[in-house]
Amino acid sequence: MIDFFIKVKQQFQQNLPFVIYSKPNINSISGLFQKNNQLYLTEDFTEKGFVFAPFDGKQVLLIPERESDLIEIEYFPNPIIKNSNSETFVDEFAINNFENLVQKAIDAIENRSFNKVVLSREEVIDLPNFDLVSLFERLVNTYPTAFAYCWFHPEIGLWMGATPERLLKANGNEFHTVALAGTQLFQNNEAVIWGNKEQVEQQFVTDYILETINNVTSEVEISAPYTLKAGNLLHLKTDIKGNINEDASLKQLVLLLHPTPAVCGLPKSSAKDFIIENEGYNRSFYAGFLGEINKNENSETDLFVNLRCMQIQSKLDKIEAHLYIGCGITKDSNPENEWQETANKAMTMKNIIV
Repeated sequence: MIDFFIKVKQQFQQNLPFVIYSKPNINSISGLFQKNNQLYLTEDFTEKGFVFAPFDGKQVLLIPERESDLIEIEYFPNPIIKNSNSETFVDEFAINNFENLVQKAIDAIENRSFNKVVLSREEVIDLPNFDLVSLFERLVNTYPTAFAYCWFHPEIGLWMGATPERLLKANGNEFHTVALAGTQLFQNNEAVIWGNKEQVEQQFVTDYILETINNVTSEVEISAPYTLKAGNLLHLKTDIKGNINEDASLKQLVLLLHPTPAVCGLPKSSAKDFIIENEGYNRSFYAGFLGEINKNENSETDLFVNLRCMQIQSKLDKIEAHLYIGCGITKDSNPENEWQETANKAMTMKNIIV
């Protein structure tokens, strides 16, 4: 294990691309350590390796298995006490800006511009004691049920996250995806009550996915909505599975699903236009997707939506974590509540920052 993390530090110091990650509820960490600093793209999703795609989905980056050392180690998460130092500067200007943006979206929904839009914001935190390996271990130990990762390329930057949402899992012609929407704080409550806003938002996502993949899939089955715990948050989740048609491809299905209504909105095109025109910053790889493609002899693909994530950047003489957090807006949204939802989600990353 020590040798694995030494390899991670050496790769980072040598400015060579790599990704390390831990899949949900699996006691292992995998790493792909690229042997050169070239920037690869996937052309048709037939390659083997690890992909990293931005929100706009225009260029899907690839760490190719054939150009990398693949290392997997056993790792048993050691539960730790979450960082209780949650004292943060209250930026009234940022709060007002975001609440005004939410209200603008609600007005657009009432004017029938779209049914739902997912709005996000960026929050910057100093990392005075940054250590890549320690931060990643805290991520895995704190969120063993999430997809935890650290991804680096010298031309793109350093990203880390612990996402609860799978975009797509495929094995041969079989696929599994999820509809995930609605958020509330976990309060040790056995009976979770979901309001109309969250239930409607969840149904939007489920209906959209089923309609979108209809022409490229068959024998589709869906579960009843149920509650998923992700860190200190709860979400509504529906499982969707079926077969990919023989005349369709994995790439087609991925690009149809991304971006989902859980990170963009409905209808997709008008919601996306509103996001680009009004959010005021570039999402980059936040709300994109990442994961394994065509792994092992079974060509298994396992992709996740890049949520609960941060980009780590060097600025002059300090290192900063740029956190990205969002929430779904419907006609029943309340601007103050939506700000609070993003504040709750931001704690996923803040809990691992010492």
